[in-house]
Amino acid sequence: MSVREGVPALLSTGTLCAALLLTGCAVTAPSVPVAPAVTVPAAGDARPEPAHPGAPGQRAPAPRLPGIGPVTQALVPDGTTQALVVTGATADSSSSTATLYERGPEGPWTLTGGPWPAHNALRGWTSDHSAGDLRTPIGVFRLGDAGGRLPDPGARLPYDQDEQFAISGTGFGGEPLEGSFDHVIAIDYNRVPGRTPLDKERPLGDGKGGGVWIHVDHGGPTQACVALDRESLRDLLRALDPVREPVVVMGPARELVL
Repeated sequence: MSVREGVPALLSTGTLCAALLLTGCAVTAPSVPVAPAVTVPAAGDARPEPAHPGAPGQRAPAPRLPGIGPVTQALVPDGTTQALVVTGATADSSSSTATLYERGPEGPWTLTGGPWPAHNALRGWTSDHSAGDLRTPIGVFRLGDAGGRLPDPGARLPYDQDEQFAISGTGFGGEPLEGSFDHVIAIDYNRVPGRTPLDKERPLGDGKGGGVWIHVDHGGPTQACVALDRESLRDLLRALDPVREPVVVMGPARELVL
Protein backbone atom coordinates (compact mmCIF):
# COMPACT_ATOMS: atom_id res chain seq x y z
CA MET A 1 0.00 0.00 0.00
CA SER A 2 1.21 3.48 -0.82
CA VAL A 3 1.99 5.66 2.20
CA ARG A 4 2.09 9.47 2.01
CA GLU A 5 3.60 11.44 4.85
CA GLY A 6 4.68 15.02 5.49
CA VAL A 7 3.44 18.48 4.57
CA PRO A 8 1.97 19.38 1.16
CA ALA A 9 4.45 20.02 -1.62
CA LEU A 10 5.18 23.59 -2.73
CA LEU A 11 4.22 25.02 -6.11
CA SER A 12 6.69 24.14 -8.86
CA THR A 13 7.93 25.74 -12.07
CA GLY A 14 7.81 23.28 -13.74
CA THR A 15 14.65 8.43 -17.72
CA LEU A 16 17.24 6.15 -15.84
CA CYS A 17 16.77 2.79 -16.99
CA ALA A 18 16.90 0.40 -19.88
CA ALA A 19 14.14 -1.62 -18.26
CA LEU A 20 11.77 1.38 -18.07
CA LEU A 21 9.77 3.50 -20.48
CA LEU A 22 11.92 6.09 -22.28
CA THR A 23 9.53 8.78 -21.12
CA GLY A 24 10.98 8.76 -17.63
CA CYS A 25 12.30 7.00 -14.58
CA ALA A 26 8.85 6.38 -13.11
CA VAL A 27 7.57 2.81 -13.06
CA THR A 28 4.02 1.73 -13.77
CA ALA A 29 1.18 3.82 -12.41
CA PRO A 30 -2.40 4.47 -13.55
CA SER A 31 -2.58 6.59 -16.69
CA VAL A 32 -3.89 10.12 -16.28
CA PRO A 33 -5.22 12.49 -18.98
CA VAL A 34 -2.60 14.98 -20.12
CA ALA A 35 -3.21 18.52 -18.83
CA PRO A 36 -2.74 21.60 -21.02
CA ALA A 37 0.84 22.78 -21.41
CA VAL A 38 1.98 25.20 -18.76
CA THR A 39 3.62 28.51 -19.57
CA VAL A 40 7.28 28.68 -18.58
CA PRO A 41 8.51 32.18 -17.72
CA ALA A 42 11.25 33.57 -19.93
CA ALA A 43 14.73 33.58 -18.47
CA GLY A 44 15.88 36.89 -17.06
CA ASP A 45 15.85 38.86 -13.86
CA ALA A 46 12.46 40.55 -13.44
CA ARG A 47 13.42 42.05 -10.10
CA PRO A 48 14.02 45.82 -10.07
CA GLU A 49 17.60 46.99 -10.34
CA PRO A 50 18.52 49.43 -7.57
CA ALA A 51 19.60 52.86 -8.75
CA HIS A 52 22.48 52.58 -6.32
CA PRO A 53 23.15 50.39 -3.25
CA GLY A 54 20.84 51.32 -0.43
CA ALA A 55 18.55 53.53 -2.55
CA PRO A 56 15.25 54.21 -0.75
CA GLY A 57 12.49 51.84 -1.83
CA GLN A 58 14.87 49.60 -3.77
CA ARG A 59 15.76 46.01 -2.93
CA ALA A 60 19.35 44.80 -3.10
CA PRO A 61 19.90 41.80 -5.43
CA ALA A 62 19.57 38.40 -3.76
CA PRO A 63 22.88 36.67 -2.97
CA ARG A 64 24.10 34.55 -5.87
CA LEU A 65 24.71 30.81 -5.53
CA PRO A 66 28.39 29.86 -5.91
CA GLY A 67 29.21 29.15 -9.55
CA ILE A 68 25.84 30.46 -10.75
CA GLY A 69 25.47 33.43 -13.12
CA PRO A 70 22.82 36.18 -13.06
CA VAL A 71 20.51 34.63 -15.69
CA THR A 72 20.33 31.30 -13.87
CA GLN A 73 20.10 32.95 -10.44
CA ALA A 74 17.10 34.97 -11.63
CA LEU A 75 15.19 31.70 -12.07
CA VAL A 76 15.60 30.80 -8.38
CA PRO A 77 12.40 31.85 -6.54
CA ASP A 78 12.80 34.71 -4.07
CA GLY A 79 11.55 32.51 -1.21
CA THR A 80 14.03 29.71 -1.83
CA THR A 81 16.72 29.33 0.84
CA GLN A 82 17.85 25.79 -0.02
CA ALA A 83 19.31 24.76 -3.39
CA LEU A 84 20.96 21.62 -4.73
CA VAL A 85 23.38 22.62 -7.49
CA VAL A 86 24.22 19.80 -9.92
CA THR A 87 27.07 20.78 -12.24
CA GLY A 88 28.15 18.81 -15.30
CA ALA A 89 31.73 19.05 -16.52
CA THR A 90 30.64 19.46 -20.16
CA ALA A 91 27.38 19.53 -22.12
CA ASP A 92 27.88 15.90 -23.19
CA SER A 93 29.24 14.46 -19.94
CA SER A 94 27.29 11.89 -17.91
CA SER A 95 29.28 12.65 -14.74
CA SER A 96 28.48 15.59 -12.49
CA THR A 97 28.84 16.99 -8.97
CA ALA A 98 26.01 17.82 -6.58
CA THR A 99 26.31 20.37 -3.76
CA LEU A 100 23.67 21.52 -1.28
CA TYR A 101 23.59 25.20 -0.30
CA GLU A 102 21.45 27.07 2.24
CA ARG A 103 21.10 30.67 3.32
CA GLY A 104 19.33 32.70 5.97
CA PRO A 105 16.87 35.53 5.19
CA GLU A 106 19.67 38.08 4.68
CA GLY A 107 22.84 36.02 4.58
CA PRO A 108 24.96 34.51 1.79
CA TRP A 109 24.67 30.95 0.50
CA THR A 110 26.75 28.46 2.46
CA LEU A 111 27.68 24.87 1.66
CA THR A 112 25.76 22.40 3.87
CA GLY A 113 26.05 19.12 1.95
CA GLY A 114 28.51 17.55 -0.46
CA PRO A 115 30.08 18.00 -2.87
CA TRP A 116 28.83 14.55 -3.90
CA PRO A 117 29.80 12.71 -7.11
CA ALA A 118 26.75 12.12 -9.31
CA HIS A 119 25.63 10.67 -12.63
CA ASN A 120 23.28 12.31 -15.11
CA ALA A 121 22.01 11.22 -18.52
CA LEU A 122 24.11 9.17 -20.96
CA ARG A 123 24.37 11.96 -23.54
CA GLY A 124 24.70 14.82 -21.08
CA TRP A 125 22.39 17.84 -20.89
CA THR A 126 19.78 19.73 -22.88
CA SER A 127 17.78 22.94 -22.56
CA ASP A 128 14.99 21.37 -24.65
CA HIS A 129 14.41 17.90 -23.23
CA SER A 130 12.25 15.38 -25.06
CA ALA A 131 11.34 11.79 -24.26
CA GLY A 132 14.13 9.37 -25.13
CA ASP A 133 16.84 11.92 -25.94
CA LEU A 134 19.04 10.52 -23.16
CA ARG A 135 19.80 13.99 -21.85
CA THR A 136 19.04 15.64 -18.50
CA PRO A 137 17.00 18.88 -18.53
CA ILE A 138 18.90 22.09 -17.80
CA GLY A 139 17.23 24.57 -15.47
CA VAL A 140 15.88 25.39 -12.03
CA PHE A 141 13.17 23.05 -10.74
CA ARG A 142 11.33 22.68 -7.43
CA LEU A 143 11.88 19.67 -5.17
CA GLY A 144 8.70 18.87 -3.30
CA ASP A 145 7.95 15.13 -3.29
CA ALA A 146 9.86 11.97 -2.49
CA GLY A 147 9.35 8.23 -2.22
CA GLY A 148 10.91 4.85 -2.71
CA ARG A 149 10.70 1.11 -2.28
CA LEU A 150 12.26 1.33 1.19
CA PRO A 151 10.75 3.07 4.24
CA ASP A 152 11.13 6.81 4.78
CA PRO A 153 14.67 7.48 6.10
CA GLY A 154 13.51 10.65 7.87
CA ALA A 155 12.54 12.91 4.97
CA ARG A 156 10.75 16.20 5.61
CA LEU A 157 9.28 16.12 2.12
CA PRO A 158 6.12 14.01 1.63
CA TYR A 159 7.36 10.43 1.14
CA ASP A 160 5.54 7.65 -0.73
CA GLN A 161 6.71 4.14 0.12
CA ASP A 162 5.51 1.78 -2.59
CA GLU A 163 6.60 -1.55 -4.09
CA GLN A 164 6.09 -0.02 -7.54
CA PHE A 165 9.51 1.59 -7.08
CA ALA A 166 11.12 -1.86 -7.44
CA ILE A 167 13.26 -2.25 -10.56
CA SER A 168 15.41 -4.90 -12.22
CA GLY A 169 17.51 -5.18 -15.37
CA THR A 170 20.81 -3.59 -16.32
CA GLY A 171 22.03 -0.10 -17.17
CA PHE A 172 23.99 1.20 -20.15
CA GLY A 173 27.23 -0.35 -18.90
CA GLY A 174 25.65 -3.67 -17.92
CA GLU A 175 25.47 -2.66 -14.25
CA PRO A 176 22.48 -3.97 -12.23
CA LEU A 177 19.65 -1.48 -11.71
CA GLU A 178 18.18 -3.22 -8.67
CA GLY A 179 17.80 -0.81 -5.74
CA SER A 180 18.06 2.34 -7.86
CA PHE A 181 14.63 3.50 -6.71
CA ASP A 182 14.96 2.50 -3.07
CA HIS A 183 14.80 6.27 -2.44
CA VAL A 184 13.91 8.99 -4.97
CA ILE A 185 13.20 12.72 -5.03
CA ALA A 186 10.97 13.97 -7.84
CA ILE A 187 12.35 16.88 -9.87
CA ASP A 188 9.43 19.10 -10.84
CA TYR A 189 10.05 18.89 -14.58
CA ASN A 190 6.81 18.19 -16.52
CA ARG A 191 4.93 16.83 -13.52
CA VAL A 192 2.13 17.88 -11.17
CA PRO A 193 3.59 18.94 -7.80
CA GLY A 194 2.17 17.47 -4.63
CA ARG A 195 1.80 13.94 -6.01
CA THR A 196 3.82 10.75 -5.62
CA PRO A 197 6.85 10.55 -7.94
CA LEU A 198 5.05 7.60 -9.55
CA ASP A 199 2.34 9.89 -10.95
CA LYS A 200 2.26 9.86 -14.77
CA GLU A 201 0.50 13.15 -15.60
CA ARG A 202 2.65 15.26 -17.94
CA PRO A 203 1.43 18.90 -18.19
CA LEU A 204 3.74 19.61 -21.16
CA GLY A 205 2.69 16.42 -22.96
CA ASP A 206 4.26 12.98 -23.10
CA GLY A 207 6.69 14.04 -25.83
CA LYS A 208 8.56 16.29 -23.38
CA GLY A 209 9.45 13.36 -21.17
CA GLY A 210 9.00 13.14 -17.43
CA GLY A 211 9.68 11.01 -14.40
CA VAL A 212 12.96 12.88 -13.87
CA TRP A 213 14.18 11.99 -10.39
CA ILE A 214 17.15 12.15 -8.06
CA HIS A 215 17.68 8.49 -7.16
CA VAL A 216 20.23 5.95 -5.94
CA ASP A 217 23.29 5.69 -8.21
CA HIS A 218 23.65 2.30 -9.91
CA GLY A 219 27.17 3.07 -11.11
CA GLY A 220 26.48 4.42 -14.59
CA PRO A 221 24.64 7.01 -16.69
CA THR A 222 20.88 7.50 -16.46
CA GLN A 223 18.24 8.24 -19.09
CA ALA A 224 17.53 11.74 -17.72
CA CYS A 225 17.73 11.52 -13.93
CA VAL A 226 20.42 12.58 -11.47
CA ALA A 227 21.85 9.77 -9.34
CA LEU A 228 23.68 10.00 -6.00
CA ASP A 229 25.20 7.24 -3.92
CA ARG A 230 22.81 5.76 -1.38
CA GLU A 231 24.07 7.46 1.78
CA SER A 232 24.40 10.88 0.13
CA LEU A 233 20.82 10.61 -1.13
CA ARG A 234 19.60 9.66 2.33
CA ASP A 235 21.44 12.66 3.78
CA LEU A 236 19.82 14.87 1.15
CA LEU A 237 16.36 13.49 1.92
CA ARG A 238 16.80 14.31 5.59
CA ALA A 239 18.12 17.80 4.80
CA LEU A 240 15.55 19.08 2.29
CA ASP A 241 12.95 21.18 4.07
CA PRO A 242 9.73 22.23 2.26
CA VAL A 243 9.62 25.39 4.37
CA ARG A 244 12.80 26.48 2.57
CA GLU A 245 11.19 25.98 -0.89
CA PRO A 246 14.06 23.80 -2.11
CA VAL A 247 15.09 23.70 -5.76
CA VAL A 248 17.62 21.88 -7.91
CA VAL A 249 19.76 24.06 -10.19
CA MET A 250 21.30 21.75 -12.79
CA GLY A 251 23.20 21.78 -16.03
CA PRO A 252 26.71 21.94 -17.48
CA ALA A 253 29.01 24.46 -15.80
CA ARG A 254 29.17 26.66 -18.92
CA GLU A 255 25.39 27.06 -18.93
CA LEU A 256 25.01 27.70 -15.21
CA VAL A 257 27.48 30.59 -15.11
CA LEU A 258 25.32 32.62 -17.51
